[in-house]
Amino acid sequence: HPEDSIVDVAGRKFGGKKLQVIAGPCSVETQEQVTEIAKDVKAAGATLMRGGAFKPRTSPYSFQGLKEKGLDFLKNARAATGLPIVTEIMSPYMVERFVEDVDLIARNMQNFDLLKELGKTNKPILLKRGLAATIEEWLMAAEYIMSEGNENVILCERGIRTFETYTRNTLDVSAIPAVKRLSHLPVVVDPSHAAGMWWMVEPLAKAAVAVGADGLLIEVHNDPEAAWCDGAQSLKPDRFAKLMGDLRGIANIVGREL
Repeated sequence: HPEDSIVDVAGRKFGGKKLQVIAGPCSVETQEQVTEIAKDVKAAGATLMRGGAFKPRTSPYSFQGLKEKGLDFLKNARAATGLPIVTEIMSPYMVERFVEDVDLIARNMQNFDLLKELGKTNKPILLKRGLAATIEEWLMAAEYIMSEGNENVILCERGIRTFETYTRNTLDVSAIPAVKRLSHLPVVVDPSHAAGMWWMVEPLAKAAVAVGADGLLIEVHNDPEAAWCDGAQSLKPDRFAKLMGDLRGIANIVGREL
């Protein structure tokens, strides 16, 4: 595949000169919350909106998301702002609903049956690297989707598990140039999930742009202290706006646009 792929998500192109920034809360909580944050991140320059309606969590006792109600809240926020929706799917039984309602479907890489079902659609898929997956295993998970006919795949680096315990995971910045060499697929970076601490999100986001990422996935919350999950890794809207300004300068240096 001699040319790099460009994946179009509702007019936002991943893999071209322009960087795409996906921003929003870890979890959809209320209609007012998700719409307000969507308006804030759009004003700062974000091009897509993220929000978890279905939440895969380590503990079965943690908040699991508002599910279908959360999807409805995301759709209403899209109608209010025009920002395409990015959210995660967990079950093959929800594929039809997600294809109809979601612009970019996010998915962890280990559920191969679900990956095959998503491969039968033409919907763009954001494939998140597993916390213990090698780059080869990550790319092979992408092949599960593409082998069924759907080549609209965007890879997402979000940290891998190492011996270090200070951060939630270790952001593998080297994976971005490696994937660029081994694959034609665009790759975005999620510094929020990797670090688990809001004050590390900004420097890691800058590093990701500097090494060639095609976009970022950043958690933003208007009241992180009261967030239903992962508030500690969420930026407030004003800090996100400042980060976007800094990223524009770095993007210009490496020949990209934000």
